[in-house]
Amino acid sequence: MTDAEDRPDFLETADGRRIAYRRTPDAGAGAPGVVFLGGFRSDMTGTKAAFLEERCRARGRAFLRFDYTGHGQSSGRFEDGCIGDWLRDARDAIAALTEGPQVLVGSSMGGWIALLLAREAPERVAALIGIAAAPDFTLDGMEAAFDEAQRQEMARTGRVALPSEYSDEPYVITRRLIEDGRDHLVLRAPLPLPFPTRLLQGSADVDVPPERARILFDHAKGPDIRLLLVKGADHRFSGPRELRILDETLEEAIAAAREAGR
Repeated sequence: MTDAEDRPDFLETADGRRIAYRRTPDAGAGAPGVVFLGGFRSDMTGTKAAFLEERCRARGRAFLRFDYTGHGQSSGRFEDGCIGDWLRDARDAIAALTEGPQVLVGSSMGGWIALLLAREAPERVAALIGIAAAPDFTLDGMEAAFDEAQRQEMARTGRVALPSEYSDEPYVITRRLIEDGRDHLVLRAPLPLPFPTRLLQGSADVDVPPERARILFDHAKGPDIRLLLVKGADHRFSGPRELRILDETLEEAIAAAREAGR
């Protein structure tokens, strides 16, 4: 792929956001298309996003991947963002760049975003695939793990820096991120998922432990929800075996969505 082919397009929003995206058009496969929703501090160049784009292109299927604001090549600063902002980015990208019901594939935080989208507009969702989905992680994963010094730091400065296994730079967690996260929880109220839903989870995931997948599985209500626990897979879920499972799951979910008339 040339540099020109690899450069993203940009969606300019009415309020000045500039969302970087790559879109593969439908080339004969027909609906539904596929939308990849990335994780916290990830971007659309990751292994899973690129793999899904290649597989969709090979099958003539529409595909969309994009960067939330403050991520990748989109506008804004990461530290200024929160779940509600990134949900709005996803909502705007899907509204402007896709047609009809879509298969939402959400990785980690993207799984939370996918669930929020599904809750507010289930008619736009043909199927949903969560990869180590992390709903409510700002409360259950971050805030719940703060020690007393971090709580005091947050109260005093409005921010806490946490170490990252994926970057030399620490994560800066802001008061706005934590408070906004409380406004977007999905595990504290009914969560209907009236479409094929597939939850993929690695047994060796230390960032989103397997019990979190079970909590989501038990909490969500729907006619066709399945949880697959993959022994030895970690949070990235991007080795050859895991990508093969993801590909097979996507095709099975699309077939189930069509059978269900979605």
